[in-house]
Amino acid sequence: MLLDDLARTSAAVAASPSRLAKIDLIAAVLRRADPDEVPVAVAFLSGELRQRQIGVGWAALRDIPAPGADPTLTVGEVDAVLAEVGRQAGAGSQGARRALLHGLLARATADEQRFLVPLLGGELRQGALEGVMVEAVARAAEVAVADVRRALLLGGDLREVAGIALRDGAAGLAAVRLEVGRPLAPMLASPAADVAAALARTGPAAVEWKVDGARVQVHRDGDEVAVFTRTLDDITARVPEITAAALALPAHALVLDGEAVALRPDGRPHPFQVTAGRLGTRRGGTEVALTPFLFDLLHLDGEDLVDRPGEERHAALARVAPATLRIPRAAVEGEAEASAFLAEALARGHEGVMVKSLAAPYAAGRRGTGWLKVKPVHTLDLVVLAAEWGHGRRRGWLSNIHLGARHPAGGWVMLGKTFKGMTDDMLRWQTARFLELEVAREGHVVHLRPEQVVEIAFDGVQTSSRYPGGMALRFARVVRYRDDKPAADADTIATVRAVATTPAAPV
Repeated sequence: MLLDDLARTSAAVAASPSRLAKIDLIAAVLRRADPDEVPVAVAFLSGELRQRQIGVGWAALRDIPAPGADPTLTVGEVDAVLAEVGRQAGAGSQGARRALLHGLLARATADEQRFLVPLLGGELRQGALEGVMVEAVARAAEVAVADVRRALLLGGDLREVAGIALRDGAAGLAAVRLEVGRPLAPMLASPAADVAAALARTGPAAVEWKVDGARVQVHRDGDEVAVFTRTLDDITARVPEITAAALALPAHALVLDGEAVALRPDGRPHPFQVTAGRLGTRRGGTEVALTPFLFDLLHLDGEDLVDRPGEERHAALARVAPATLRIPRAAVEGEAEASAFLAEALARGHEGVMVKSLAAPYAAGRRGTGWLKVKPVHTLDLVVLAAEWGHGRRRGWLSNIHLGARHPAGGWVMLGKTFKGMTDDMLRWQTARFLELEVAREGHVVHLRPEQVVEIAFDGVQTSSRYPGGMALRFARVVRYRDDKPAADADTIATVRAVATTPAAPV
């Protein structure tokens, strides 16, 4: 299949407001793909690379060569080049990656470049979310959507499940089983306004600490242990303490779900970036130890538990894992008990709580009412200092905004950027508004007069050497623009520092 076919499909999917039309478009292109191209096509149309990360940032995508005249690139060729890019390491690897990318982009047509550049930059957004892709795979393979979802639950990788569906149909999907050593998509939580709202949705429930760590899925088969991230990347070599904890459990085969957290000597969590930095170390170091907090058991000695109620899965976990490895948990009768548990979690420095149905099975890869999260939400009124032109479906709009807090002595202190929380109407409005405030341009960045106030929600403040204030906001997203508030009334850097050390009240 030519890349041109995927690029044109991607553009049509992005342009269509209809979910059914998106499904039809994707299903049609998947039918045209060769079996070995299907996993790559699904990855590309989902805005991902088959290799996930290949060490390419936006700097490598600047000054790209002029496009080719005619479409000649195949999907397989592009995937092979990107795999080669990801294999570059050591001295001269940056230049080698750039040369490979520019060689690829020089062969790409203008339409293909418009598809590849945001794909490589991680900003290809066309509405082909997982739910849409699952239905498109089912339609292309002429199988039941439920069969694809079940295989995805156990197989964990939609790209591979799509390949099975298109190649082997319903029989191939039915043969997919939970396999120790092969990660499956983790169950996800939906937000709830407070513990009362969460309990009203879950029914009988247990409440657990919501720790600010890194999700880990631990597979053990005898003396072999594999540890995977939320995105199913293998990090076993980086986390020897997690491996040792799994090997100490009284079982032969296990699949565990949990979090890995860097704790201070007093038991309180380090900022998330400490945990993330420890996981980012290619060779597992012990300068900063990681503590496993296990909360679910999906397989035990030959028996799959994913369809068992949450209460039964946790009872099985309690039989094999000591309390020191399990996340603190309590079955609660009502709001008062849950609120007290939340207050204790916050007092110990954690994010909030998870409210988990006692009856719900493990819905891998999906959000629902089985697990609900309740955690503090911080908001600040900041000023937009600059904005960046968007890519993909946001091309032509000013999207990523630079956020600044007011300095009492004058001027502004940048705290990071965000493109999250913006509707299409908001993007249209802010593009027009920011062009009115433009004072200068630098590449794809439009610098603004510091006048527009924006209300930003975020999950915390972390230290950062990237910005002058030494801080950055975690998971910042736009709530609304504050036309009722002048820039002189925006929050100060002192307020941000206070937020960094003081928990907010839960929503």
